[in-house]
Amino acid sequence: MEASVLIVSNNRSAELHRTLKVLQEYLIFDRHEILVLLDGCTDDSEKIIELYPQVKWEISEGNLGASKARSILYSKAKGKILFGFDDDAHPLQKDFIKISEKLFARNPNVGIIAFKEIKGIFESDDDIPQYLKQKKDDYLVKDFLGCGFAIKKDIYNRTRGFPIWIDIYGEEVCVAMETLELGYDLLFTYQVAVNHRTQRQKKNIAGANYFRFGKQLKNTASFYLVYYPFPLVLKKIGRLYISNFQKYALKDFRFLKEYFKALGLNILNLKNILSYRKPVSEETIKRFNKLSNPSY
Repeated sequence: MEASVLIVSNNRSAELHRTLKVLQEYLIFDRHEILVLLDGCTDDSEKIIELYPQVKWEISEGNLGASKARSILYSKAKGKILFGFDDDAHPLQKDFIKISEKLFARNPNVGIIAFKEIKGIFESDDDIPQYLKQKKDDYLVKDFLGCGFAIKKDIYNRTRGFPIWIDIYGEEVCVAMETLELGYDLLFTYQVAVNHRTQRQKKNIAGANYFRFGKQLKNTASFYLVYYPFPLVLKKIGRLYISNFQKYALKDFRFLKEYFKALGLNILNLKNILSYRKPVSEETIKRFNKLSNPSY
């Protein structure tokens, strides 16, 4: 199998349906496969299973969380290259697999390719403004977005995969850090773009910014505990909590609540998080800090 496309979905049947409709037109199913895990869905997501008989379906009765669900799903993939997409994101290039294969071939030290994210809800791909599709030079990065990326399976298998100690927000950087520790690069490319069909304003109205703040604060502290050597880990966590207290918690009561919730969870889960501790080398930390983030 040349490539596996993997999607975790939770209660977004309409978005999943649209993404699968696009992907099935792009793939050759005797060479490519699509795997979807329905993560504790309580909507009508299971009803679309019969519409896509070529998709390999997994169903979790309870909600696992994006990272643990990915960990399970990715272990079942057979492709040499693993492509990850959110259920509300689809590639704009029909030949995204071929483009990725060529990029990996031209850059043998690259383990992960991060795709360009284009946010917005459009009637069709033709309605996306051209300035958003503008191509620039590719460059090396420290992280990737889960809404659209590719990773070599043999490299993914040499990492510990998506961490089961994170539920959502922050799982990608763990795979990125372990890929860097193996000596491989992450390449951000404009040659493959992904339309992430979401609007920032709607998320803020729904209060998702508070939810994300708490999750990212907790998971970032856990990330430092797992990967950073002592005594650097203590400095990083201290600065993390001090800066977020001053920048967010002091200015908004809902941020303050999420702040102390994250702090409490870090303390309660400390023993469990430390069981996954596997610090990377100082050279990897220096390399990680020098690299850029992907262009959002």
